Amino acid sequence: MKNGISAVRRAACSIALFSASFCVLSQTSIEKPNASLPDVVVSATRLSQVRAEVLADVSVIDRAAIERSGALALGDVLARLPGFEINRNGGPASTTGVFLRGAETRFTALYIDGVRIDSQSTGGASWDAIPLSHIDRIEVVRGALGAVYGSDAIAGAIQIFTRRGQPGVHPYVGLGVGSYGSYKTEMGVSGSDAAWSYALGIARDGSEGFNAQTKSNPDKDGFTAESASARVAFKLDAQHSLEASFLLNQQRAQYDGYQSVVDDVSIKKLQATSFKWQAQWTPQYRSTISVGASQDRYETTPSVYLTDTQLNTYYWQNEYRMGNSLLSAALERRDDSLSNASTTPKNSSHSQNAVALGYNWVQGAQAVQLNLRHDEDSIFGAQNTGSAGYGFAFAPQWRASASVGTAFRAPTLFQRYSDYGSALLQPETSQNLEAGLRYAGDMGELGLTVYRNEVSNLIVYDSSVSAGTCAGADGSEWGGCYANVAKARYEGVTITASRDFGFVNARASLDFQNPRDVDSGKLLARRARQHGMLALETAWNGWLLGSELQFSSMRYDDAANKNELSDYALLNLYAQSKITKDLSVLLRLENAGDVPYVLAGGYATAGRSWYAGFKWAL
Repeated sequence: MKNGISAVRRAACSIALFSASFCVLSQTSIEKPNASLPDVVVSATRLSQVRAEVLADVSVIDRAAIERSGALALGDVLARLPGFEINRNGGPASTTGVFLRGAETRFTALYIDGVRIDSQSTGGASWDAIPLSHIDRIEVVRGALGAVYGSDAIAGAIQIFTRRGQPGVHPYVGLGVGSYGSYKTEMGVSGSDAAWSYALGIARDGSEGFNAQTKSNPDKDGFTAESASARVAFKLDAQHSLEASFLLNQQRAQYDGYQSVVDDVSIKKLQATSFKWQAQWTPQYRSTISVGASQDRYETTPSVYLTDTQLNTYYWQNEYRMGNSLLSAALERRDDSLSNASTTPKNSSHSQNAVALGYNWVQGAQAVQLNLRHDEDSIFGAQNTGSAGYGFAFAPQWRASASVGTAFRAPTLFQRYSDYGSALLQPETSQNLEAGLRYAGDMGELGLTVYRNEVSNLIVYDSSVSAGTCAGADGSEWGGCYANVAKARYEGVTITASRDFGFVNARASLDFQNPRDVDSGKLLARRARQHGMLALETAWNGWLLGSELQFSSMRYDDAANKNELSDYALLNLYAQSKITKDLSVLLRLENAGDVPYVLAGGYATAGRSWYAGFKWAL
């Protein structure tokens, strides 16, 4: 463990030194960092905003960065971003949790092409069932965003956008192989003309896997996944456009259950469909009407279990610009239904109706963002949320900002109606304060964010709850049920930096956090006090060469803080080049030092592993 601590300290020091040198070293910049990222983002307010004017803490990942990652799962991509940690019970297709700023995985709202993805069983998205091959861009916004997104966005929100057409016709074919018998295959075509835009794709991923539990059921835990996507847009005229998108992933994965003695298999289906009409009625006024549907289905065999979440959303957004001000008003409805054998009734549902108002103002060095939202839940009644943010550019390249926001998450239908549920459950609520400092210049960027998020009515499984309050007639067989009996505080500091040193482009992030149970004072399970990343890229002889150092300090595997998970530092290396004009190759070495580390107690992780991918794209 001492070696692990030393590795983490060295990693933290290297990032700190890099950040300190940001304004000291002087090199000729060959390219502005993040120049390939889109100038417009929609995640912060669900409206199109110039990225430089966004007050929230936002990260953007483009298609090129996703491909360079060589990852098989979304969680591996997110883990390289500031503020993110993951926990996982084995390989890339095993159950994955995402901690944003130390918050529970259900506190990050996920959208695919504007469609809400959620499970009314476990709570939160099935992060391991989202196929990377079809993603064009990922936007992450941090903070309590209930006034923008309604239920669930206590820690933040993630917007995923699938591939879209570009002028001309562009077919592509990709093939990759790697350690543990892993492989990736994909093919598709995209294009656009004056009226039509389209992108179609199919993919298949898989792996023989490795043994996730070395002390029991010593078999390899592999997976296969087939996915497809389609996105089509049509311009009726210069002011009106229609768009439809579709994403489907079907995944079959072996897993080692608790004290498993059989070859357990999970079968997952994730589907998202959306239809959108955008209209520019006048130079000042535009509207968007969207309808979305998603499904999150989970089944196991030979042990019999099935849970199926269906979610429908209806959204009408209006924007009116007056000079430097942008006013917005939206109506939204969300219908959730759950089919689960352990709930009473077997099929349960609830709905939320909402009205949201927004105001954005930018003039000179100042910027203001205000949001209010009223949600009416069919079970719990009214929930009101709000947020306010202010930014001031006190120098040409520097801006300070501060914001306050509230958010909530309604209990899942499983938490309310299962044998372990309770009709007394109330929504989890939060209040978030944060302040930020940003520098953006020709040679790089520097950021500092300080936050404090207080969550009340935190829902946990409480074995001390009397049977009479549980949904089951005699209480659950475990002697308790879900209850609002906890409070959590997520507070911390995030430092980010990127810089061009002429021949090397560098990115770094460092998180100091203190996610705790307020009542017990204990650290929340599987969350580190420090974690971060340092990445370096350089061009050499037609190759793009890169390295990534990821590190995390010690975590506890349990709420009682008795079982430690050791700290670790991982080094990843990659090289990318074009063999011909249309054919490229990617070589990647994960965990180059073959460091043993654990993300969840009792479950193994991959050792040193390699990946080689080839892609032909016209």
